[in-house]
Amino acid sequence: MRVAVSTRAALAAAAATLSLALTAPLADAAPPAQAPTARAATESGTAGTVIDTQARPDGWRGAAHGLAIDYWTRGADGKPVPASGGLLLPAGKAPAGGWPVVAYTHGTSGYGPGCGGQSGPDAKADRFTSRLLASGYAVVAPDYVGLGRFHTGVHPYLNNDSEGAATIDLLHAARSVEPSLAKKWVVAGPSQGGQAALATAHMQSRYGAPTDFRGAIAVDPESDVEKVMAFLGPYVPPAPAVLEKAYGYLLAVLAGNRVADPAVDVNSYLSPYGRSLVDKVGDGCPAPTVPAGTAFGSLLAKPLGSPELRASLDRYMSVPTSGYTRPTLLLFNALDLTVPSPLHAKLEADFVANGVDHRTVLGTGSHTEMNAAQWAAWDDFLRTALA
Repeated sequence: MRVAVSTRAALAAAAATLSLALTAPLADAAPPAQAPTARAATESGTAGTVIDTQARPDGWRGAAHGLAIDYWTRGADGKPVPASGGLLLPAGKAPAGGWPVVAYTHGTSGYGPGCGGQSGPDAKADRFTSRLLASGYAVVAPDYVGLGRFHTGVHPYLNNDSEGAATIDLLHAARSVEPSLAKKWVVAGPSQGGQAALATAHMQSRYGAPTDFRGAIAVDPESDVEKVMAFLGPYVPPAPAVLEKAYGYLLAVLAGNRVADPAVDVNSYLSPYGRSLVDKVGDGCPAPTVPAGTAFGSLLAKPLGSPELRASLDRYMSVPTSGYTRPTLLLFNALDLTVPSPLHAKLEADFVANGVDHRTVLGTGSHTEMNAAQWAAWDDFLRTALA
């Protein structure tokens, strides 16, 4: 099923849903785990190489065998940085050629060390990883830079380059320590992880050693939020109470972009109050608290729609809409209030216009809900791609 709308109509609708576009309510997150400080730059290693591994007990996250992997990747600034992730193996004997691999890119889970939820001893199974394991796929799951065991500075929230690198580098690291993994692999994830899956799919052909990549699944992926942000400025009133979590998303994106692109003076767009909040992003899993009734505009000193900042945010987080080398499955929900339908429609329209090899299955649920048809499409895509 395809949903085609004009670019102008989609952007107009996106502007109308401004206060919704950044409103995903972050699930209650546990306090960040103790995390080691990143090694000195002089000790940095090659991306995709293992720093250390920690065995997890059988049954961890529903896996027959599990491993936490510390490895080298690159941050949003392109510099080497340590990261962590999980490796989950299904029950039974690996088939000829090894376990086919799905890189699982998780949704928003927090903003500081220990918040990624993929490699820690107390990490939980979820509906996506459980289904993958039950279907006979090995899973590699990055925490993302800044959300794992290491204190490496601000998590570059929604940054394409760091999410993609963390995923691809974990795949290489996992293969170096687990010989039962097959060469063929797919990437899949919901929400922030849907955006990360698309970023990974787009960069895999030009980053790291060549791999047998087969495709991507994105469930309600974040997209085009940077275009909505361009409408924000000191004139924006308070968000309704039900949408107050939106403030955290704005703060997290600006905190990440400030580190990723220091040539742009992000602080100049912030009021003193806004800067004090951005400075606190990453102190814990939740975003800094903003009192009820606070105007969005009180965080900003000037509009975010300047050509300089718009270009910077495009580089930082804009989802690619061309240049994919393998098929993509898009799973959208019409009643999604986290990434509203006009943004999904814009992404779909861009994929169609640019001839991207993809299929779209539309549900009527809320953010990242999966109906029977979407689960069937998920299963069929993986079965076909990894055959």
